[in-house]
Amino acid sequence: MKKKIILLLLLLIPFNVFAYSDKLIISGTPVGIEVYSKGVYVIDFYKVNNKYIAKDAGFRVGDIIEEIDNNKVSNIDELNNYINKVNTYNFKINRNGEYKSISLKVIKENNSIKTGLYVKDKVSGIGTLSYIDPNTKIFASLGHEIYESTSLSKFRLESGYIYDANIESINKSVNNDIGELHASITNKELGVINKNEINGIYGKYTDDFNSDELVEITKADNIKIDNAKIRLSLNDNKDDYDIKILSIDKNDQVKNIFFEIIDDRLLNKTGGVVQGMSGSPIIQDNKVIGVVNYVVVDDVKKGYGIFIEKMLEEGDRLLS
Repeated sequence: MKKKIILLLLLLIPFNVFAYSDKLIISGTPVGIEVYSKGVYVIDFYKVNNKYIAKDAGFRVGDIIEEIDNNKVSNIDELNNYINKVNTYNFKINRNGEYKSISLKVIKENNSIKTGLYVKDKVSGIGTLSYIDPNTKIFASLGHEIYESTSLSKFRLESGYIYDANIESINKSVNNDIGELHASITNKELGVINKNEINGIYGKYTDDFNSDELVEITKADNIKIDNAKIRLSLNDNKDDYDIKILSIDKNDQVKNIFFEIIDDRLLNKTGGVVQGMSGSPIIQDNKVIGVVNYVVVDDVKKGYGIFIEKMLEEGDRLLS
């Protein structure tokens, strides 16, 4: 008698499996940020022989030059190397995701070649290191994307680095005038930036780190409308400052935790949320719940944070 063999098939249902750790290194330390663009940004124009030759040719602020005469352009040095004589050059530019061709005749003036273009190929600043995953060495910062300031568009990242930084002074925030942290950035490289996303910048941490003090993460469902803390290092002093969580929004992409600073120690130092504080971890009941990312301009004691799990899921995609 033949035995019946029943093959039990596992029903394959799509689901997300994340590799991030359930405990993170949470420091709240300042970092210098330097990112390089995919191509060269047009940021302004200047006159050549009393004419805006580049603007008249069709260039706009925010255009990204990617090729000149079919030669790839990654930075300003390459642009200058290709444009080395009086000639008409064909530029391939990226404008809001669409490619266009522009012909520009450059002019020699005062023994130098003039394009009529002001350009840049990198952005630098400071932020706060949000976390390091001790197992994957993935780090995150800011909790929001880096913008190209002249066009107010998302910066198209080619590469980037984070560096050790030290807070030297603080310009306090007042309502309708956002302050900032001023820092000196050293040449000590801490990590490589691989992604610039709406919810932060991400990469691999390459320097040594201490994983003795780990903080457990918690899900959005466990966050309470109650007191919490912001972890921040100011003047080499790491501390946790009291905030009050006012509301939770699970639907917004990045503004999930609405809070108010209630700690006089921090208010006396910063006046409220300041530029450079983006990325500061938010901790409740000794667990990390999110990261500071925005300030309320007309009430600078208040700000927003993004859920930590959103950043972890984004950072985790680096592994794939």
